[in-house]
Amino acid sequence: MTQKHGNLSINSENIFPIIKKWLYSDHDIFYRELISNGCDAITKLKKLEMMGEYDAPADWKAEIKVIVNPQNKTLKFIDTGLGMTADEVEEYINQIAFSGATDFIEKYKDKTNDDQIIGHFGLGFYSAFMVADEVHIDTLSYQKDAKPVHWECDGGTEYDMQEGEKTTVGTEITLFMNEDCLEFCNEYKAREVVKKYCSFMPYEIYLENANEVKEVKEGEEPEVPKPINETKPLWTKHPNECTKEEYIEFYRKVFQDYKEPLFWIHLNMDYPFNLKGILYFPKINMEYESIEGTIKLYNNQVFIADNIKEVIPEFLLLLKGVIDCPDLPLNVSRSALQNDGFVTKISEYITKKVADKLSGMCKTDKETYEKYWDDICPFIKFGCLKDDKFCEKMTDYILFKNLDGKYMTLPECLEVKPIDTEETTATDAETGERIEAEVVEDEAVEIPTEDSETKEKIIYYVTDPVQQSQYVNMFKKAKMDAVVLPDRIDQPFVSQLEAKNQGIKFARIDADLTDTFKTKTSKKVAEELATKSEEMTKLFKKLVKKDNLTIKVEKLKNKDISSMITVSEEARRMQDMMKMYAMPGMDMAGMGMESGTLVLNANNKLVEYVLENQDSENVGMICEQLYDLALLQQAPLQPEAMTKFIARSNKIMMLLAQ
Repeated sequence: MTQKHGNLSINSENIFPIIKKWLYSDHDIFYRELISNGCDAITKLKKLEMMGEYDAPADWKAEIKVIVNPQNKTLKFIDTGLGMTADEVEEYINQIAFSGATDFIEKYKDKTNDDQIIGHFGLGFYSAFMVADEVHIDTLSYQKDAKPVHWECDGGTEYDMQEGEKTTVGTEITLFMNEDCLEFCNEYKAREVVKKYCSFMPYEIYLENANEVKEVKEGEEPEVPKPINETKPLWTKHPNECTKEEYIEFYRKVFQDYKEPLFWIHLNMDYPFNLKGILYFPKINMEYESIEGTIKLYNNQVFIADNIKEVIPEFLLLLKGVIDCPDLPLNVSRSALQNDGFVTKISEYITKKVADKLSGMCKTDKETYEKYWDDICPFIKFGCLKDDKFCEKMTDYILFKNLDGKYMTLPECLEVKPIDTEETTATDAETGERIEAEVVEDEAVEIPTEDSETKEKIIYYVTDPVQQSQYVNMFKKAKMDAVVLPDRIDQPFVSQLEAKNQGIKFARIDADLTDTFKTKTSKKVAEELATKSEEMTKLFKKLVKKDNLTIKVEKLKNKDISSMITVSEEARRMQDMMKMYAMPGMDMAGMGMESGTLVLNANNKLVEYVLENQDSENVGMICEQLYDLALLQQAPLQPEAMTKFIARSNKIMMLLAQ
């Protein structure tokens, strides 16, 4: 062919892509694009051979070589694909943005499929100009009697093309690197980038350093080069072909995490779209504020990006895994997705598969599901908050741990009905009114109980079993139960469950005192207690100086309890919300307690002393102690209050010692 000099033709439907600084956001991505093009060329040649349009030599090998040359400041990408004729170079290279892959598929659409054709954009080659001052192409087509072609361009719109010297079928691209990008000629940097983008490309990739000559001593076999990639990653296999050891090894290799994952889901779908992948459930460390996994997105084994939220539902980003979907509608730089209905369907499918796996495990292997629950519950609760469809599928498979450490699903909680108690009766000696005696020790009352006014099923819960131990002991003694909800996510989570499940209400065990905990009293005694409540409110406001505090005197069955604070569930949730949005530096500790109700147990000896000796010199000290003891069951005291509490406790013990 004669030497030719010309101008690159710009396809009017596409933006001219050789603007070095913005075709791709990451300059290292040129490695991915040029190697991907090489893979495409090999795939095309193999398909042509399958169709009888090409006979490959016996020694032909599908491979790509990347040769770094720091000394000459060059990079070479050599593939053994189908190569190009002069006309094809004219069409696919000189006419920018005309996709060779698209043209190939159209030509052979009745003879093959496009599953393995990576390049759909026609612009990947030009990513080379982001890092190179000049680019050369040497190529030889598979076609009979084809002439080799040499093409070169210095990054402008002009090129030179002439007959080349290449003798083997395939394409060799040489990049003459600019001074700002010489790091990409470094062997270690090249290895890092190739592993980042090309670890699972379908053909073997070899990395060589042109400046290193490895000597082979006489009598020794030359070292066999090893490919830098794995051509058949685990997700491309059928789940039945994979062993537990392979799944764990793959997890450790890809994510550099040597802790064993809890379990995994192997995605394998061919219709209505092609999607494969593996999602791993890691052991989540709740000690850290930010919990985020890594889900790597691939397109035909070509790495696209980590954690693309258009495809991966937000709550699944807590997991680690790989997803390969050749059908993804990528934009021109392969680094972002066109947000359309198809992407939404992929996201919904992934969500469904995860929900199916979890619900299936709960139904068929609840013992294993329970073993994993503490680790996966933050993920499931976050998923329920973020995705209505996931919440709908998972509601019946959410587990609640009760005070004895037993796991129950929400339906199991709701199936438990209060046991009717047959209480003995007695007669008040003064009024002759019929009163009921205390509940006997072996009676059982379990969650959930029912609010007689609203007809709601109430599920009681504990946020801190240690801090709220007095309330826990009360519940256990009364044969009542509660579930443990210790995490920050639990408050918005139970609010959502209430909103989505009519007739269910969650209440913390210190939200109120039901009649279960109180001694049955006559009408006259109830009136006396109301009067004492008014007296104590005035006394505490005077001595403890808590103007918003409500005092209620009750006869509790447990005589060892002197005082306790109850805060309504509504007030506590408002308090939690205010804490969440509090300004920095605002002291929110103990907020809401002062507007709660301080319950004094009239059956307790210490409270009896206060009721009968309101003018005693020590009654003020005892009232403060009763208040602080009640506060301690809710939250730690503030430093100043704790100092006073300790000093007061010492003073009380000194009085006892006299």
